Amino acid sequence: MTLHYPRILSIAGSDSGGGAGIQADLKTCSALGCYGMTAITAITAQNTLGVVGIHAIPSEMLRQQIDAVVSDIGVDAVKIGILHDPEVVHIVAQAIRQYRFKHIVLDPVMVATSGDALIARETIAVLVEELFPLVSVITPNLDEASLLLARPIQYVHELNAATQDLHTLGAPAVLLKGGHLAEQNEGAQVTDVLLYPQDGEMHAQTYTSPRIISRNTHGTGCTLSSAIACYLALGASLPDAVAQARVYIVQAIEQGKNVQTGQGHGPLNHGFAPVVMRKITEN
Repeated sequence: MTLHYPRILSIAGSDSGGGAGIQADLKTCSALGCYGMTAITAITAQNTLGVVGIHAIPSEMLRQQIDAVVSDIGVDAVKIGILHDPEVVHIVAQAIRQYRFKHIVLDPVMVATSGDALIARETIAVLVEELFPLVSVITPNLDEASLLLARPIQYVHELNAATQDLHTLGAPAVLLKGGHLAEQNEGAQVTDVLLYPQDGEMHAQTYTSPRIISRNTHGTGCTLSSAIACYLALGASLPDAVAQARVYIVQAIEQGKNVQTGQGHGPLNHGFAPVVMRKITEN
């Protein structure tokens, strides 16, 4: 009998400030009792104030990273973050088909918390066409959903229709994050909507939580998507994985809201939890 940790591969960019990207993913994996691995797509020079520069990793090197991890360690779930150009999207799609990854969470990173653009426009169409049908769930925020649907999304009553339209683009399941809704002010609820398949039909589930007033929200999308991947690897269904990941991220924001890291949008407190669900699987 062989024991192994739940293994999460993050295919994403590096954040030199440590709050988002693969750095946030690895911290989340460790906090939730999983083993994090990376295939870096791009190196960013950034801090809490914004993105200074982006340097793309050669596509062949990305492929080698994925191959090296899969061939030796293995993968139970995949989180995909920033994919900056069409060639990188092709490489990731090929790897998914070759290795038949089971749980794939795609966070279509397009805009940073600071408002900086992180993806070329010509990449969006390739991302939708090639990757959406291959993943388990996509997790866009409102800015990303607005780019994908070419329309603004500003109110809670628009979430269900937007989620349906994102599903129509080819994604099997969609978690639309409503944290930036215009009608949600201080003290309001944050509302997310999950559209997912079950028993041959599509089902919608709404999640709400109190809004936490904090400047330290850098990397929330990365953290949530990697937490979902962790809980899927730990054996949760998609609706339960989303629910548990939301609990984790809400507490990480709450526990980090009064901590100053840098002069802008600081990170969450990924390692707040003294005890978390852990699992070592058996082969």
